[in-house]
Amino acid sequence: MELQDKSERVYISTGLRRQTSAEIVSEARRSLRTLATRRPFTPQEKHRQLFGESSSRAHDGRPPSAFSLYAQHFEAPDSRPGSGTRLSPLEHKPSLSVSLDEDGGVEDATLPKPPAERGNTRIGSGGSRARLLRAASINRLPPMTPNTKSKKRNKPVEQIGFCLFQKTILIGDAVSDEIVGELCNACSGLHNALAERGMLGRQCKKRSAILRTLFRLIDVGSDRLNLTIAKLILALNVSGNNLLNICKLVFKISRNASNDTLFLNGCILDSLLSLLHCEDVWSKGEAVLYCVGSLKLISGNTALSRLLLSKGFISVLLQLSKRLMHEGEGQHIIAGHILVQVTAALRNIADQSESRPSFLSNKSFSTLCLILENHRSDIDICINVARIFSKLSTYTECCHALAETPRCCSLFLDLLGKYSRKQDLVVRLLFTLGNLTAKCTEARERVYEEEGGIDVLLDLFQVYQETPSPPEQFHASEREDVLVKLIRLLANLAIHPTVGTALAANTLCVQLLLEVLECRCVQDSEELLVNAVATINNLSFYQGMSSVVLLLKLLLSSSMDVVLEATRVFGNLSQIKDVRHFIMQHKGYVVTLLDSKTPDVCFSACGVLINLSADPDNRAMLRAEGTVQKLIDCLRDFGPQDWHLAAVVCQTLWNCSLDGELQHAEELLEILWLYTDRGALQWPSDGGVRQVQEACWELLFLPVAERLRQSFHIEDTTVIIP
Repeated sequence: MELQDKSERVYISTGLRRQTSAEIVSEARRSLRTLATRRPFTPQEKHRQLFGESSSRAHDGRPPSAFSLYAQHFEAPDSRPGSGTRLSPLEHKPSLSVSLDEDGGVEDATLPKPPAERGNTRIGSGGSRARLLRAASINRLPPMTPNTKSKKRNKPVEQIGFCLFQKTILIGDAVSDEIVGELCNACSGLHNALAERGMLGRQCKKRSAILRTLFRLIDVGSDRLNLTIAKLILALNVSGNNLLNICKLVFKISRNASNDTLFLNGCILDSLLSLLHCEDVWSKGEAVLYCVGSLKLISGNTALSRLLLSKGFISVLLQLSKRLMHEGEGQHIIAGHILVQVTAALRNIADQSESRPSFLSNKSFSTLCLILENHRSDIDICINVARIFSKLSTYTECCHALAETPRCCSLFLDLLGKYSRKQDLVVRLLFTLGNLTAKCTEARERVYEEEGGIDVLLDLFQVYQETPSPPEQFHASEREDVLVKLIRLLANLAIHPTVGTALAANTLCVQLLLEVLECRCVQDSEELLVNAVATINNLSFYQGMSSVVLLLKLLLSSSMDVVLEATRVFGNLSQIKDVRHFIMQHKGYVVTLLDSKTPDVCFSACGVLINLSADPDNRAMLRAEGTVQKLIDCLRDFGPQDWHLAAVVCQTLWNCSLDGELQHAEELLEILWLYTDRGALQWPSDGGVRQVQEACWELLFLPVAERLRQSFHIEDTTVIIP
């Protein structure tokens, strides 16, 4: 919890100088405090899939995450329907043509002959590799022998193309890692050679032959090889069903977390990101879905997330989102599916602190709010965006950027009303609003000015405060987490004078807060009680409240945080005469706080005692309770470490001595003589710390201590201020 420095506390002062009304109000205003809380925890999905287990989408109405892919699923490139006429076979045997020259011409190469089939090999046996050209199992591929009779000089493309085809037709059922490695190297070499000669895309005349060879290699079943193949196939600019199947293949590989290293080392990320730049996203809709789905899954890996971030991933996703906003008739469903993947990927990237500049520079908050606006009926998208906001709003610069986004508060309140029973969405929206109202005055105004906004919050308060009846929709811890975030939001809203006055006058709001104090115990709900008391403290500035009796029992709590917050509330409420009269009937509670040995609690207790001792009738009763001795003990224990606390203790002693002889005067004078002698004090060795302590001693403590010492009418000839 964020605790404001105690220099910002205010209490009635009857000593030294009467404060003006403006000074009292100004100091009291600074006593209002914002509250902080932990961000809602988002567990990682157990299984990598397109849509999470908690998705609202029906299983039979969404694209699948699991499927089988083999070479037979790919279409022959550039295929044309047959003419129906069978051609006579040629009388000669043509040489294998796989070499490519710069003009797209063909060079001959000798077709390697595979070893003969073994006698015990079953013809047509099952398994994916049955679709490959059968050959005997081999331990090592024979060396490639390119045609040396060619009149033209062998080029890298010619050599690699021949080698790749040779390896393909020799593959049997048993494919060793060594062979897979050779195939990967051959594919990478072919990719590099084609790139060097400007033959990627659709420019290569032998593109169809290369693709057919690559499709056959998919049945080898190696993720490493398939990712290498996918990169080359994408570079050859496939479309239609082949593009979809390649994206599905990449997605299938990305589902296995052990394959993340392949994405780190394989450089396929650039190919996938390039696909998302396509202008006509609708013609490639399902392929784009699986492409973004793959990137979403691997972005959960920290190293890959940072690598994607360095490649402008956030900008690519936001630009894609904008294109998806311009959907036509019948395109809303596929747009929604893709946006689920986009927002989930952004949610993963938002975990990286390095992502904040990219989110800010790309104006992501307005785009994300537009996504919420257009897809508010899609709970999966809403939750993903809420998770992004809950992560980013913990940073001040992101908070201000989000607060400046038009209608963001209105949109959040609308979703809170629409999905009041969706705990995982509600708790994140409340957390985000709490962050905005903690840092931005404009956000407090917008939430309050939104028609029905406060009513939405109080309705939520009642829903999650109600005693659950079976069957319970959410766990008790989930209910309490919502209440913690909601009460914190109310506390932050109350800092604004207009909003605070309205909330303090709202009977339902006060009643719900008091119910929290009445129905919860500190041992089980400490953070909730601390937030409730702190909210009452903020509201108590505007209006005397009926919470005194409940707050009194919190002073006996075992939690110092709860005791501290309750004492601070009494600091405000004790400015009211009737409240002071009630506290005096139970004065022992407040006096006992001086024994807490906690500086902050002693400071707040002194504030209450200053207010109580403002009434002449109370001073004698306080002295009779042993208040003076306890104050002297506080002064001795905390003075040299906390001169501000020492000053407040002296002010309390001053008030208690106004109309009577102060007990233990000699003991007090001895301490005052010591503490008002600069040379007799031990100061910190750190120069900066010493400078601060000396300033507090001279400006805050010394004037009050001198006045208190002189009040005993003892002749003093010692010069105190050097």
